[in-house]
Amino acid sequence: MSPASLSTAGVLLVTVPLVAVGGVSLLSFLMRNVPGYLDNPVRRGLWRAGHAHAGVLVLFALVAMLYVDQASLPDGLRALSRWLIAAAPILMPLGFFLSVVRPSDTKPSRLIWLTVAGGVCLAVGTLTLGVGLL
Repeated sequence: MSPASLSTAGVLLVTVPLVAVGGVSLLSFLMRNVPGYLDNPVRRGLWRAGHAHAGVLVLFALVAMLYVDQASLPDGLRALSRWLIAAAPILMPLGFFLSVVRPSDTKPSRLIWLTVAGGVCLAVGTLTLGVGLL
């Protein structure tokens, strides 16, 4: 694995404890009947989606790092693919969480667009990597 892929994997691994803290916070909201969580279906749904996407996308990005260095791509496209794939598990969950950060929020704020940005990063990064592996 190249030093760049190892560094990116290191950044992704640092996010794993954040995903765990998010899970513990969601569990505490459930156990303590925290106002603004159980009684707010929009916030509850988006926070659950944020936690789930964070966990799955971090694992996906870590696996993808194993393939980036094997792709027949110029160094610039390889680096772009690496960083776009790594950006998705950061941007998407942030969009879910920050768009309903206040317990009284009943609809997502404009920060939900971070989720879209993360999805675009994931799509472009994986498409580039996939084409480079063909």
